[in-house]
Amino acid sequence: MRLHALLALGLAAAPATGAAGVPRVLADLPAVHSLVARVMAGVGTPGLLLDAGADPHDFQLRPSTARALAAADLVFWVGPDLTPGLAHALAGGGAGGARRAVALATVAGVTGRPPAALGEGTDPHLWLDPANARRWTLAIAATLARADGANATRYGSNAAAAAGEIDALAAELTRTLAPAGATPIVVLHDAYGHFAAAFGLTVAAAIMAADGAAPGARHLARTRARVAALGPVCVFPEVGQDRRLARAVIEGTAARLGPPLDPEGAALAPGPELYPRLMRGLAEAIAACAGGG
Repeated sequence: MRLHALLALGLAAAPATGAAGVPRVLADLPAVHSLVARVMAGVGTPGLLLDAGADPHDFQLRPSTARALAAADLVFWVGPDLTPGLAHALAGGGAGGARRAVALATVAGVTGRPPAALGEGTDPHLWLDPANARRWTLAIAATLARADGANATRYGSNAAAAAGEIDALAAELTRTLAPAGATPIVVLHDAYGHFAAAFGLTVAAAIMAADGAAPGARHLARTRARVAALGPVCVFPEVGQDRRLARAVIEGTAARLGPPLDPEGAALAPGPELYPRLMRGLAEAIAACAGGG
């Protein structure tokens, strides 16, 4: 896993800075960072703990990470199902204890969902459902308002505007993905349960489990057989991942190789606009291959 080389000093990774009293804030991954940045607009800038190319499933505490965590007043993170290594770091005292951390998976109204294809365990990629992102935005604002009462009004107004933007985004993506609902899709890793449920998609198979663990030969063979049995389907690789696995499961079948998906925003610049760009990118990539039936 890659972290910023100078986590405590880099612009994207340093805890938030601003006027006196503004809390120093960290977010775990780009999607969460984007929502926090939108709420903090005009007040401060949150830091990004995992860089855009890092694997959240493989978080490892390093000295620079520990310093950034120790300096933060608040840490917004998805939760231990996504980053078990970060859970250990927060509980171990290096970050000043978990009392300063907000696990967004526990926000009221956010419910767990099994992975779309394998159906085992919990899919921790909660941000891929806009309803969860909306709930998180309001919860982030409430937490910041309690920590920084002087800017509570700004946090509240930013969150209200962001909630409206997310509602409009969800309606837009519903239209974009409507033609793709009848086409089964196959994904590289089983990270799309929330996205599929939100937009009526059918994830027929996944090459890897939800935690991104490398598949064994038996699972690859089963996936390839599933793809062959389905007939014309779209198989999607992912940004930053080797496409040979996706190509292997479509070889000799009627399946099409779709554009690479980017569920964590690995190819996007961090900031308030990353979340809508991430979601639009997924919708457009899936529609480009699966929308034709």
